[in-house]
Amino acid sequence: MAYTVADLIVETIREAGAQRVWGIPGDSLNGFTDALRTHPELPWMHVRHEEAGAFAASGEAAMTGELAVVAGSCGPGNLHFLNGLYDAHRSRVPVLAIASHIPGDQIGTNYFQETHPENLYRECSVYCEVGRTPEQLIRILEIAIRTAISERGVAVLVIPGELFTAKIDRPERVPRIRATSPVIRPSDEEVHLAAAMLNADQRVTIFAGAGCAGAHDDVVALAERLRAPVVHAYRGKEHLEYDNPCDVGMTGLVGFSSGYRAMESCDTLLMLGTDFPYAQFLPRHARTIQLDIRGSQLGRRTRVDLPLVGSVVDTLPLLTPLIDDDRDRTHLDAAIEHYASTRTLLDELAVPDDHIPIRPEYLTALLDRLADDDAIFVPDVGSPIIWAARYLTMNGRRRLLGSFNHGSMANALTMSTGIAAASPGRQVISLSGDGGFAMLLGELLTLVQNDLPVKTVVYNNSSLNFVELEMKADGFVNFGTDLTNPSFAAVAESVGIRGWAVTTSSELPAAVAEFLAHDGPAVLDVTVARQALSIPPAITAAQAKGFTLWSLRTVLSGRGNELIDLAEVNLLSRLRRPKE
Repeated sequence: MAYTVADLIVETIREAGAQRVWGIPGDSLNGFTDALRTHPELPWMHVRHEEAGAFAASGEAAMTGELAVVAGSCGPGNLHFLNGLYDAHRSRVPVLAIASHIPGDQIGTNYFQETHPENLYRECSVYCEVGRTPEQLIRILEIAIRTAISERGVAVLVIPGELFTAKIDRPERVPRIRATSPVIRPSDEEVHLAAAMLNADQRVTIFAGAGCAGAHDDVVALAERLRAPVVHAYRGKEHLEYDNPCDVGMTGLVGFSSGYRAMESCDTLLMLGTDFPYAQFLPRHARTIQLDIRGSQLGRRTRVDLPLVGSVVDTLPLLTPLIDDDRDRTHLDAAIEHYASTRTLLDELAVPDDHIPIRPEYLTALLDRLADDDAIFVPDVGSPIIWAARYLTMNGRRRLLGSFNHGSMANALTMSTGIAAASPGRQVISLSGDGGFAMLLGELLTLVQNDLPVKTVVYNNSSLNFVELEMKADGFVNFGTDLTNPSFAAVAESVGIRGWAVTTSSELPAAVAEFLAHDGPAVLDVTVARQALSIPPAITAAQAKGFTLWSLRTVLSGRGNELIDLAEVNLLSRLRRPKE
């Protein structure tokens, strides 16, 4: 049998660590999918939408840290990748996208389905090139894979369909491209300067993000030495929340007040591996030391007094011994006390009440309590990320993955497919909003076809709930956010997936337990309170004014029942609760 360019691509990506290829076949991709047919060691994971395939690859790469691959046909086919590849690129995970193209001799003629993928994907990739000849494609294939792995991003190869079937000589050895592990740290002088600045102030707060992966013990050791509270960004939660006596929670739009106050009251803020984008939640008067493996990130969000380039895991063991050990605990103790009271207030909301629709807080707390110790949670962008941030407990074995940088709807189910494929035997739980779930509902069929036992919880409030909250904060009457939903449990059953529908709190514990124990994919459709309020940790005067304007405009527009529902869910249910 003749050896082709497609055969070399398949063997090269397999040697680079790829375990499967996500996508949808098409005529311009036929040469590649036929090569996969003859290489069963690299399975073809057929999805129902190319966007879902890109999200699946993003989820897989986020879970494993290894190269994930997605492939699609020319024009409209691979154009659907765009949103999922943006997510992978902004999450800094290694993904190779194979975007097949129209015949090479037709490029530039406005041929059927012609696009210019190399232009479309330039902004969401670390490498994007067009294959033009077999010899050149063989060279850029290796460059693309190496760039995706070393820079942790998306590499795109645009390949005219006829190149896949071009015959070439079988190489003696297929290159084995894997990630390297360089040591990256600041100079000794910079480390000593950082220690001097930290020793000069008694009120230091650490703000930590995803760059602290693998550095849990190092961060905790430094925090204990500094007597510093540790606030985490969303992507830092899974790495730092557990076994951390200095943890005081999150800040930001979906965080809570203890994290915000610990940062606002500090004299020096030490930022570790975070590109947190919301400057309004960063302290205005504190000195700032920022450590990041990418120098381009330093000072991007706030003024930085000491920028440090290095990885957290390589740098902190050098810094911690230089910190004075006789520091005052007042700042840390105050932050921990505030966190304890904030946690109590949050937990008081996670209770059953059959007089109102199920509180999303209660649903999430139940999932947290009943899920496996090594469960992987994937929340949709929207209100599910709020409840996940506040009610899921990390322990060093659980994972919390999502579209936290790109912020796309419909990420939960689609990323979960890739995560489940890469994590056989582990419980993968998609926390889906009803809007995000419906957006790519066809991916339920992907679960069935690929035998992926994803557990999908639908927070069904018949609305684009987070959008409504944003409207309230800006003073707008909710408009265009209603969703007319089917029974998602019945939809699941119709395609061969076990479904549960729950409408009252008293039914929920048993349903959640059965749902999580089910052997195979499952959908839990839960009617949750539409008016559950998720207040950010710091309310601005503009937001307070906006909420007041929303109240007035809602009444004047004849929709005062929404205010009654708001009071019922957020105030009256508390008053009904028996005192202990």
